[in-house]
Amino acid sequence: MTEVPDYIDWQLARRTGHRIVKDGPSVTEGEAHAAVEDLRGAAARAHQPVADTARLHAPDDTSPVHVVDRKRWIDTNVQSMSALLTPVLDQLTSKRPPSATARRISGKITGTETGAVMGYVASRVLGQYDLAPGGTPSLLLVAPNIVQVERQLELDSHDFRLWVCLHEETHRVQFTAVPWLRAHLIERARGLMTDLVPDPEALQQRLQNIAGRLPEMLREGGQGIADLVATPEQRAEMAAITAVMSLLEGHADVVMDEVGPQIVPTVAHIREKFDARRQGAGGVDRLLRRLLGLEAKMRQYRDGAVFVRAVVDRVGVDGFNAVWTSPETLPSAAEIERPEAWVARVHG
Repeated sequence: MTEVPDYIDWQLARRTGHRIVKDGPSVTEGEAHAAVEDLRGAAARAHQPVADTARLHAPDDTSPVHVVDRKRWIDTNVQSMSALLTPVLDQLTSKRPPSATARRISGKITGTETGAVMGYVASRVLGQYDLAPGGTPSLLLVAPNIVQVERQLELDSHDFRLWVCLHEETHRVQFTAVPWLRAHLIERARGLMTDLVPDPEALQQRLQNIAGRLPEMLREGGQGIADLVATPEQRAEMAAITAVMSLLEGHADVVMDEVGPQIVPTVAHIREKFDARRQGAGGVDRLLRRLLGLEAKMRQYRDGAVFVRAVVDRVGVDGFNAVWTSPETLPSAAEIERPEAWVARVHG
């Protein structure tokens, strides 16, 4: 029986990412082993202070911590993206499946594009809570990137590794303490992707739309290529999902800033250097970040943190934690910008 090719050639994506990704910083075998062990220990030390500060009950054995290199980060994310997108693609093509030849050609193109993005991001991400649709969620700490940044910024390595783990461990606490959150985000992401993929007849028009509006993408404030091809309804859904991501990222930054001074001696120096790094990208790197929507990611930290702090100032940590009650209590895009509106809606 002839094997049916994937709509996205995931193996090609993995190989392309491996080929494109740059080598990590030069370390000895001993330094690599020490960094891995230190990061594992930092994640363990971060868990209880984060959970106590956030006032969220999170079992510490529900999702593992993996210290990975860049290529393993690519492998893990290709697998998760495949699990996320394959049901969407199967649903979209069930009524009018393309020929095996067209599917194979399309798979090669999208596989190459996906791998290129993975190779770019793999050199920059420090940590990630992998939702792993269909699998076991886990916390990923990308050791070579953490070592590279601590060297570039001349930071205390022990302190910086613990500081990074405070942010990433907050994400693990969020998703393990709020059982419905992972499935909710996966479902909404799949729904949006289903709606964003155009009918074959509309594809050419979408591509022309990208070309005609690309200058908008190169200015500050763009959401990424997807924003250029979305309808107003789709943009509204994208904004709603972005609001949730802003909440998660902002909450992680706020918790990190609360816990940091207690257990990270050089936290003020780290925060100063790291914030400057977030603003310092330029040239081609800045352009790619805008095209991929990574500039929007940076804004999520800022906007979400402002929302969290404003709500906590009004109703305290326990009042803020009402946000985790159900999907209905998550903030809307408008409420992220107007925290008092969320407080009025949820607390009356």
